[in-house]
Amino acid sequence: MAFLAVVTENVPPRLRGRMAIWLLEVRAGVYIGDVSRRTREMIWEQLSEGHEDGSVVMAWASSHESGYEFQTLGENRREPVEFDGLRLVAFRPLEGGDS
Repeated sequence: MAFLAVVTENVPPRLRGRMAIWLLEVRAGVYIGDVSRRTREMIWEQLSEGHEDGSVVMAWASSHESGYEFQTLGENRREPVEFDGLRLVAFRPLEGGDS
């Protein structure tokens, strides 16, 4: 079992309801729980199939050097990047060239 956090934005209500079956919704669109790898992978499959035009980030505790891993779905200014073997987050510029 490992700690899991999921943050959703603009996903369909039916997907939010489905997430509430396995995880505790502590704020609108923010879910936490302690689940097995198999359950985490099943939740990710549900998110992948149901996020539509929304965005999702899933983070969980792991034995990696950083102590966590994460993956994302959908459009967002924040995007994962690899840097010296660590997975970090970079910001894409705003539309129109403003930062």
